[in-house]
Amino acid sequence: MLNDSISYLKGVGPARADLLKTELGIFTYRQLIQHYPFRYVDKTRFHQIKDIVDDSEYVQLKGILRRLDTFGEGRKKRLVGRFRDSTGVIELVWFKGINWVQNMAVGMEYIVYGKPSIFNDRINIVHPEMDVVSPANTTNAITFDPVYSTTEKMLARKLDAKGMKRIIQALFKKIHPQRQLIPETLPPYILEEQDLIGRYTSLLGIHFPQNKAQLEAAKKRIKFEEFFFMQLRMLQTKYKNQTGVRSFIFNRIGDYFNGFYSNNLKFDLTGAQKRVLKEIRADMATGHQMNRLLQGDVGSGKTVVAFMSILIALDNGFQGALLAPTEILAQQHYVGLQEMAEGLDMNIAILTGTVKGKRRRELLADLAAGKIDLLVGTHALIEPTVIFKNLGLVVVDEQHRFGVVQRAKMWRKNDTHPPHILVMTATPIPRTLAMSAYGDLDVSVIDEMPPGRKPINTFHKYESQRLWVFGRMEEEIAKGHQVYVVYPLIEESEYEGLADVKDLMEGYASMERRFPKPQFQISVVHGRQKPADKEAEMQRFVRGETQIMMATTVIEVGVNVPNASIMVIENAERFGLAQLHQLRGRVGRGGGDAYCILMTGFKLSSDGRFRMQTMCDTTDGFKISEADLKLRGPGNIEGTQQSGILNFKLADIVQDVELLQAARNQAMLTLEEDPMLQQLKNQTLARQIKQTKQTHGFGRIS
Repeated sequence: MLNDSISYLKGVGPARADLLKTELGIFTYRQLIQHYPFRYVDKTRFHQIKDIVDDSEYVQLKGILRRLDTFGEGRKKRLVGRFRDSTGVIELVWFKGINWVQNMAVGMEYIVYGKPSIFNDRINIVHPEMDVVSPANTTNAITFDPVYSTTEKMLARKLDAKGMKRIIQALFKKIHPQRQLIPETLPPYILEEQDLIGRYTSLLGIHFPQNKAQLEAAKKRIKFEEFFFMQLRMLQTKYKNQTGVRSFIFNRIGDYFNGFYSNNLKFDLTGAQKRVLKEIRADMATGHQMNRLLQGDVGSGKTVVAFMSILIALDNGFQGALLAPTEILAQQHYVGLQEMAEGLDMNIAILTGTVKGKRRRELLADLAAGKIDLLVGTHALIEPTVIFKNLGLVVVDEQHRFGVVQRAKMWRKNDTHPPHILVMTATPIPRTLAMSAYGDLDVSVIDEMPPGRKPINTFHKYESQRLWVFGRMEEEIAKGHQVYVVYPLIEESEYEGLADVKDLMEGYASMERRFPKPQFQISVVHGRQKPADKEAEMQRFVRGETQIMMATTVIEVGVNVPNASIMVIENAERFGLAQLHQLRGRVGRGGGDAYCILMTGFKLSSDGRFRMQTMCDTTDGFKISEADLKLRGPGNIEGTQQSGILNFKLADIVQDVELLQAARNQAMLTLEEDPMLQQLKNQTLARQIKQTKQTHGFGRIS
């Protein structure tokens, strides 16, 4: 029955069914019953008029409509009713629908619901809900009334919150006699251990709770189920990868690794780097495919760990690949890895969209022949013409910038076994988010900065303090250092890039007056430049020919200038916390003192002030990511939207972290005892997993 079309439901019909399909993606009874209310109107009590103040929340009153009077004309016309209970009188005001309201009976007892406000210096309720008192609705008033999300097109078809409530009531009326046919998705032992109510009871309780306890029990059951099946799917995939997906055994440490460690490593590895390398070596020696996420803050030394992992692949006779999201970042990796590989008799090549013609054909031929040990590149590596002789390890940098399908193509570059996978991110992920979005990956964390890397001094300054900013810039330039000045990219601009360029060029004129030629040179980079011009400007800055780089394009990854010591971020309130932290990480790479200056106007939202304060208070990327998660929610954190991982209908990993942990613990216990869900008591879970398409998770695509 739950798979029946909603067009067969009383009160829907073909026209409304089409609207529900196009506006909300609701085709079946099952989808309709899972269209949960987003809030509830608390009608569990009647208030007294004498207790109402102007800042009261919504109130429900029971009393008598004493009179109705009309004031004004035309658009200024309003209807005012005097409503009395045993404790006092309040005015009810209507500006719309007056003709309909005038039909209400003076002297009749009504239930009134609305939000108090002040009009003409008197407390009143504007456009209240009105129902005639009867035995039925007095009883029904004692409830939490569901409020459903709708759209303007739905409102035109009278599918407002009340309209949605009516059709969902009709659905339950149809289902209730056959409620035993609604399958339970959790086995009895889990319901008992987690103190959860049954599935049908939870569905009824989430839509039409009779009291707060019933609503909370329904929420707990539905949220737990969403978390539990996500964790069960991912942990089962992780188990299958660790035990079932064969890969190459890398059990040899040879000349490449030892030569680099003994001769080329310019500093001691941190304890965190050594720990992560040990985890990676253990993974690659098992004969099962490694699927590991390596996260660490900007400058924590992830690239060195990734390079040493690639050297292990080379020592075992295999090739490596490093995938980067942009040509700038790929080029940076290529130059940096060549420096690290000096004297190792190692052939490193780069492949991007700009490598064409004869040069490209020769590179591809060498790759297929095994003459290239490590190929660095962009999305160009994914193309089917790029064939490796024996690809053993794929490293993906800034992994959230690649789609699942794109990454899957890299894993299929071998005919025998899939290569080992190491994905890296410089956007630290809070533990709760990693548990949810990457639960099927093993997670390594570099939580220790290399010695000598100083915290970046961060200041929040207003426009009136610009002279102080110019002074600090001049001091650093006098020391031989360089400065970034970054403007936000306003994506919603009608002519994309134009507003940004205008802001930038106005800033450039001001900067040129303060730092005139020929004493000072300024690079300018923006999104409307040709790629070659943009690259030329960036290279001038990299070579130290310009002291100031002014940019509108996102440069939080892909620019590595150790000599840069100041990052000025204009209109910093337009950036998210993760972006601000990434931009800040572009300076302080030379070991000396470094500064990040956040410029804003005086008018800041509370969220904007919170972001500025967070940036000034800490340079810890994990603390910043936790703050970002609380501020923006999981659906807006980089990488989670495109992955489709966190499309929960009710659960929230920020608000419901304890329930998430309980669901994960339960899933782990279940799979420890019965990894393939073959026991009789887990048949319900096995059936549910089979019915649900396994579209989540990174490790699964191998």
